[in-house]
Amino acid sequence: MPLSPHPLSHRIGSNIKAMSLAVALTGMLPSHMLLAADLTQPSGMRSYAIEPGALSDALAQLAAMAGVQLSFDSGLLDGRNSSGLHGEYSISAGFAELLKGSGYTVASAGSNGYTVVAQPNAGGAMELGATMIEGDQVVQGDAYAGGQVARSARLGVLGTQEIKDVPFSVVSYTAKTIADQQARTLGDVLLNDASVRQSAGFGNFSQVFTIRGLPLQTDDIAFNGMYGVLPRQIITTEAVERVELFKGPNAFVNGVSPQGSGIGGSVNIVPKRAEDVSTRSISLDYTSDSQAGGHLDLGERFGEDNRFGARINLAEHGGDTAIDDETKRSQLIAVALDYRGDRLRLSTDFGYQKERINQGRSVVYPNGTSVPHVPSAKDNYAQDWTWSQLEDTYGMLNGEYDLNDNWTAYAGMGAKHTRENGVYSSLYVSNQTGAARTGFLYSPHDEDNKSAIAGLNGHFTTGPITHQMNFGLSGIWGEQRSSYEAILVANRQPNNLYNPVQVPRPSTTYFGSDIHDPRIVGKNRVKSAAMSDTLGFVDDRVLLTLGVRRQTIEVDAWNTASGVRNANYDESITTPVYGLVIKPWEHVSFYANRIEGLAQGPTAPSGGVTNIGEVFPPRRSKQTEAGVKLDWDSYGATFGVYRIEQPNSATTFRPGSTLGTFSVDGEQINKGVELNLFGEPVEGLRLLAGATWMDTELKKTSNGLTDGNRAAGVPRFQYNLGADWDIPGLKGAALSGRMLRTGGEYIHAENTLSIPAWTRVDLGARYGFKADDKYITLRANVENVANKAYWASASTANNYLTQGEPRTLKVSATVDF
Repeated sequence: MPLSPHPLSHRIGSNIKAMSLAVALTGMLPSHMLLAADLTQPSGMRSYAIEPGALSDALAQLAAMAGVQLSFDSGLLDGRNSSGLHGEYSISAGFAELLKGSGYTVASAGSNGYTVVAQPNAGGAMELGATMIEGDQVVQGDAYAGGQVARSARLGVLGTQEIKDVPFSVVSYTAKTIADQQARTLGDVLLNDASVRQSAGFGNFSQVFTIRGLPLQTDDIAFNGMYGVLPRQIITTEAVERVELFKGPNAFVNGVSPQGSGIGGSVNIVPKRAEDVSTRSISLDYTSDSQAGGHLDLGERFGEDNRFGARINLAEHGGDTAIDDETKRSQLIAVALDYRGDRLRLSTDFGYQKERINQGRSVVYPNGTSVPHVPSAKDNYAQDWTWSQLEDTYGMLNGEYDLNDNWTAYAGMGAKHTRENGVYSSLYVSNQTGAARTGFLYSPHDEDNKSAIAGLNGHFTTGPITHQMNFGLSGIWGEQRSSYEAILVANRQPNNLYNPVQVPRPSTTYFGSDIHDPRIVGKNRVKSAAMSDTLGFVDDRVLLTLGVRRQTIEVDAWNTASGVRNANYDESITTPVYGLVIKPWEHVSFYANRIEGLAQGPTAPSGGVTNIGEVFPPRRSKQTEAGVKLDWDSYGATFGVYRIEQPNSATTFRPGSTLGTFSVDGEQINKGVELNLFGEPVEGLRLLAGATWMDTELKKTSNGLTDGNRAAGVPRFQYNLGADWDIPGLKGAALSGRMLRTGGEYIHAENTLSIPAWTRVDLGARYGFKADDKYITLRANVENVANKAYWASASTANNYLTQGEPRTLKVSATVDF
């Protein structure tokens, strides 16, 4: 018998009032069972005792005892019974046990919400797995125990998929990981994966990520599957619900990225949305040396059946960093509104982000025959007249409409305006004594992007074969305005890496364009159409994905200094994808893929080269990959091998010259082996661990001068070992630790200069408790505990070094009210 007269769903609240309502409705929940529920620890293991009976009643009992919301179509479960539940279970495992053999599962719809997802196998209907999409919000399968990694992710035109069911290597980090690690930026989150490392941007303070040995710029990060909307250079995390990492080229999945990076992997950001349980949270934080700030997170659903939702995130941080004389300030305003009807779902996101960095520590160019010894971790060799300001305003609108039970149409649009400005100085170091010269660059930059997507997703059967079809259209229209003020190489002033001196801001300079009104230097238009079909055989134990995307890239570029057009091309290229998943056992998936990457050709950098601003044609890359995924209720693991082939770009220097020539020269092949473990293999112990071994080789280089050499900026290995442990006997308390180990890497394609391997250790602790009906969480994290001084990375294209951050203390207090 249904528990509620509502024809669509049951909604059991996560508070005592709602639990009492559940008791009144069922008449089956005695008081001693209510006492077994622990409302402050919704993701832990608990003892449950539910007697056999109607499946809908058993589900309602478990939801009420666990203090979570549960939604399901009452008609689906009529006449179905449950064998009950006795013993210790996590919430997801408890639901799975009750639903065993029913053909249904649960999906997590937020931090405390669950939805029963239909998987009818009768009559040849397709089994979709524990994933759905409500609007553009990911309604994901329950995260692995501990809540650090989600079981599903949004894969562009393929929609939201369970990771175990796709032929690609994907990981999705949750808001819990972000909060517990006090990860302030996207780079802090991605360091959890052994295939990713981070460096600084060319001459500025942007974050550049190296995935599988190849760079990804923040310009090429997707937002709800759409490129060109997020802030460029630095992305903060206060309004982020998921960070989804796709490893390998993905020209089919998401289309061509705006700036042409991301061949080794891509990232999609999922924003926070209002949940069925109200969100009211305020955090105060402190970061060494004297940065202080706060974060307010408010979310509420309202209206009939909670159809309308609003989520607001406000954050501000500022002060001195752990690097001597460096200061940073950041501001964020993010508003997310959504509507979820029976068939129509809409959402909007609006954001404003501003970053200001004064006297930021610069990158270092080794200009001699040896690599300089790394200075002390806290040392700052920047000039006191340097600064950078990044300001972004962005917004997007998304909608979905269920045409019927099998087909859904979707569309979205977004836009962004960027204003970037800064005065930069870099050191060009000539020898081991630290003797150097100080560069100078003032570079205003404006950027406007517009993006749009549309498509159709559906499923059907043909005899014994299931089909999940996807059709998608996407477009990006971008315009960039830039100018610069710089000095001649001969006018760079003497300095020293180890004993830096402050020099006057240069007065003898030359200009490119009008620094007060930068001219247009680039326009790009990228349009594509994609189609795919995932065919399921043998009760979907074999899944074959076939797809193709036709992409058109139009680029116009003008020399910044002269205004002369230096690039104008319009090319169309087709990129296919082939993927296979075989699931011989319940917890094991074997996968393989062959996928291509397509990128707008690179642009020669704005300094240090003879061909500034030259734009190169599109580059096509190829990847083959195979591996195995293990998925248990509480933890998972992956093992994979891959090979990526891509046209190689490099800056070549002639002997004795301080200016190089940027070119697309030959081919770079990266081969690797990856191993990852995540979740809670032992009760109370959560792991985020992995290892990557990489081999790289250059081929077909100019005159064969560097054939057989390793590519610059690709370490031989990268290891991560992260653990989070509940302290026995002290409820709500946990300790954490993380070790990052990275192998040495070459700085140039000539393989004459290299940086050594490095190791960094981070430690953390947190304690959560209730006080006056409010839940308070205290967190403390120390990054680079040993204050290790190390070169964190060598740029893969511009031959510069980025120094690792010094010991940094982060403490915060969060109150949920």
